[in-house]
Amino acid sequence: MFIAMNRFKISKGSEESFERVWRERNSYLSEVPGFESFALLKGPEHQDHVLYASHSVWESCKAFEAWVESDSFRKAHAQRAATKGIYLEHPKLELFETVVH
Repeated sequence: MFIAMNRFKISKGSEESFERVWRERNSYLSEVPGFESFALLKGPEHQDHVLYASHSVWESCKAFEAWVESDSFRKAHAQRAATKGIYLEHPKLELFETVVH
């Protein structure tokens, strides 16, 4: 199992807009071999932002890498304009290989 997470610092007051974009967007993930599941997680509130993380589970690192190189990835990420102005900084990608499951 392989997990890809992006951490987002979202400006306070923009939480509803950010969540709506993720609910309404087409991720195209179901079209990609090796994709297992996705979740958007809401974390702690800080002085100037709320922390979120996207969490996708893949059967392998190779499956995730194939998605990053796919047309599905490009189509999903073409929708980013809808979130313009609500990020405090660029999302931080974190990748994890399963050690114990």
